[in-house]
Amino acid sequence: MLKENITDIMAFVAVAREGSFTRAAAQLGLSQSALSHNVRRLEERLNIRLLSRTTRKVSPTSAGRRLLEEMGPNLAEMELSLNRLLEQRDRPAGNFRITATDYAIDAVIWPRLKHLLHDYPDIKVELQNDYALADLVSGEFDAGVRMGESVSEGMIAVRIGPDFAMRAVATPDYFEKHGRPITPDDLTGHNCINLRLPTHGGLYPWEFEKDGREVNVRVSGQWTFNQIKAVYDAALEGYGVAYVPDGLAAEAMDTGRLEAVLVDWSPPFPGYHLYYPSRRQASPAFSLIIDALRYRQ
Repeated sequence: MLKENITDIMAFVAVAREGSFTRAAAQLGLSQSALSHNVRRLEERLNIRLLSRTTRKVSPTSAGRRLLEEMGPNLAEMELSLNRLLEQRDRPAGNFRITATDYAIDAVIWPRLKHLLHDYPDIKVELQNDYALADLVSGEFDAGVRMGESVSEGMIAVRIGPDFAMRAVATPDYFEKHGRPITPDDLTGHNCINLRLPTHGGLYPWEFEKDGREVNVRVSGQWTFNQIKAVYDAALEGYGVAYVPDGLAAEAMDTGRLEAVLVDWSPPFPGYHLYYPSRRQASPAFSLIIDALRYRQ
């Protein structure tokens, strides 16, 4: 029974997790027709409908959710066991999934790991842009990246970047036309570029602090994005005030294309940290990743 079902179960789990035959097929390297055939064959063999299909969405039925909850972790554990075997070969090897924000990926992870993977072709890394502070276990991630103050208990944290500050920035022309905010509350009268974050249930509140006083401001404006790079690009185009990491805007501020305001209200945050479960044994390949990312002053 297991021999007959294992391939079809893998197909079903991929579709149920992705909510799409197209994305699941790309993940597994199969055609959509072959993937659909595998799922249909499993449903016919079990005589149970596992997926509800509409023109826009694919979602598991109650029976499908039960199968996903019971089989998904088992498949993940099997894959982890195989990766551990690969990591014990002569050359460091393994597949690793890391969740991080787009800025952390662009500013820290990609610049450092791109050289490592050139030297170790058997190490494979998947980077997922995610602002939701995903759970590593349920999301089947090997590690994640967060600012130091956000790392959960029970996790090993390795600093991979310096402290940094957020900056409220806009073009000089924008400030000439609309004035420069003196206090954070003045931002409510400006055209601001918002960032939508799942963890805040909506738009990200801009956080300021001065002399022990903390102020969170809810701003509004024409543009809202779910990636910080797009927020930055809109500011460069003169659409208003953006709230971005100082490292992202540093070159534009140095060349005068952007101007920062409320700098005295923007203290530094703890820098980015790579975090992973303390129970996870650092394999040779994972140790190489940690060492490549580790922040060195």
